[in-house]
Amino acid sequence: MPEKYNLHIVIAEDDIDDADVITETFTKNPNFSKVSLVANGEELLNYLKNGSNENPDVILTDINMPIIDGIEALQEILSNDELKKIPCFVYSTSINPSYKEKCDDMGVKAYLIKPYSFEAFAEIPKTILSIIED
Repeated sequence: MPEKYNLHIVIAEDDIDDADVITETFTKNPNFSKVSLVANGEELLNYLKNGSNENPDVILTDINMPIIDGIEALQEILSNDELKKIPCFVYSTSINPSYKEKCDDMGVKAYLIKPYSFEAFAEIPKTILSIIED
C-alpha cells in the first residue's frame, strides 16, 4: 500500500462537467498528490500500458463512455497480473444491478453512485480512502 498521503489516482470520465468536478474534488483532498484524467476506457488502457507513466495507486472509472466503456477497460485491467494489484473503483449514474454484479465478480473494490451535488462529490475520495485503508 502506498503512503497514505501521497496517492496518485487515474480517473476515466468522458463528461467534461463531471470530469472537472471529480478532478477538483481529488485535487482538493490532501491525500491525493496527483490526479490524472483520461476521457474513456481506451485512453485509460493506453495510459496504464505506457511505460513512461508510473502505475497509479487507485483507478476510478465511469461506466458509460465511448470507444471502450469502463467495464471493458476493467476486464482488461483486472486480468493483467501487474495492473490488477491497483484498487479499482467504478462510479456511475447507472444503478443497473447487472453492472454492479459484473464489477463485484471482477473484483472492483466498490461501485459508487455518481452524485448530483458538488458537496456529495467530496465524499468520493473519503469513501475510496476508507476502503483502501482496510
